[in-house]
Amino acid sequence: MLPAQQHIDAVPDVVSDERSFDYHSFFDSKIEEKKNTNTYRKFRVVTRNTSTFPEVKVAKGGTEETQNVTVWCSNDYLGMGRHPGVIEAAQTALREHGCGAGGTRNISGTNPYHCKLEAALAEIHGKESALIFSSCYVANQTTLTTLGQQMKDLVYFSDEGNHNSMIEGIRCSGAEKEIYRHNDPEDLERKLKKYDYLQPKVVVFESVHSMYGSVSPIEEICDIARKYNALTFIDEVHAVGLYGKHGGGIADRDNLTHKLDIVSGTLGKGFGAGGGYIAGPASLVDFVRCYGAGFIFTTAMAPVMAASALKAVQILASPEGETLRARQQAAVSQMYAAFVDAGIPAVQTPSHIIPIRIGDAAACTKASRLLEEKHGIYVQDINYPTVKVGEEMLRVVVSPLHTDEMRRHFRDSIVSVWKELGLSFREQPHPLEACQKLGQDISPPFPISLLPTPAHIPAAISVKA
Repeated sequence: MLPAQQHIDAVPDVVSDERSFDYHSFFDSKIEEKKNTNTYRKFRVVTRNTSTFPEVKVAKGGTEETQNVTVWCSNDYLGMGRHPGVIEAAQTALREHGCGAGGTRNISGTNPYHCKLEAALAEIHGKESALIFSSCYVANQTTLTTLGQQMKDLVYFSDEGNHNSMIEGIRCSGAEKEIYRHNDPEDLERKLKKYDYLQPKVVVFESVHSMYGSVSPIEEICDIARKYNALTFIDEVHAVGLYGKHGGGIADRDNLTHKLDIVSGTLGKGFGAGGGYIAGPASLVDFVRCYGAGFIFTTAMAPVMAASALKAVQILASPEGETLRARQQAAVSQMYAAFVDAGIPAVQTPSHIIPIRIGDAAACTKASRLLEEKHGIYVQDINYPTVKVGEEMLRVVVSPLHTDEMRRHFRDSIVSVWKELGLSFREQPHPLEACQKLGQDISPPFPISLLPTPAHIPAAISVKA
């Protein structure tokens, strides 16, 4: 018997002792709480296919049997995860460099792709430098924690709608914080003016809200921050790749990148790969590189992922990227108009996200399941804690790859589900004139025929012959 096994066998069975804490009962009771409030999450097992996405296969009820489903909630917003150029870049990197990075960035893990990717990201945001992380959650948390821990008397001014990664970064920093109302520059200013001009301050906000689709008043926030000597930290996670001449997000679109100090973004949504990053002044980025624990003490991004992301960034910074963005925005406009015409309570937003408010967790989950099981449509039900109780919704994401036939089917199917569940329709206001009607088909961003043939794709990637 191994020494470790001897030690394990010698441990007394404290779990069965009536004097001990009943861990399993605690865990079970907390899970039961989730089930009773209809917030218990069951993951769909989704098999993507590069030749058919957004059509996928979803496992039925934990079995190996699958159903053909069209995804309407993927954050691979532009379908870059299946772009032939991105796939080819990944294959090349995999053959030349293998799977993993082999270490932290400091200990043998830095690859040429990392350096090229960071340079490309700095360029699309008009910044001096950039730094990549394993995810944007880690990028946000690490950066905000590090600033707050290292900068004496720093105060954070955080939008109340901020993502959990920013909330946790601020909390872990131990720095003082003020929460201002969502996208409310006046409330932000009221809070900023309470503090000494020379006291270090950072205003933290998102450009596009992940669930509600709202877009922040970037210029106003930046001008107020500058007036009170505060840095700005903007999360462009749901905007990079999708907006701007170079795919740099809302600030790129509105020519405001020069007003922002720190930009964070993801490589796993609009760019279709994985990982996250920050971009900003060289001194600030180098500071985070030297002091950020979430960057220092973790294995570097795999070269295959960095190469994929780099190619996607390059494509979306090119004229092809501009075409993709235009097609997606047209498809979103068309889908929203179809919902409104049918009386579905879709919320008009200034972004690509279409929330359909239901306001009840159980009904929201039922609607999502019925759409999937009866109509082959997968749109995720969004419940607490992602949104507040009473604000449950279906979060619809339309890509340039969704055909006119798919959009028609979605409209007809959701009307059927609304009737079956007795959900409220709304009066049918006229959709915006800018919205396209169904029937004006939007061509796919790149022909299926351009995808690599099966002979050139690793066995792990499934492609129809």
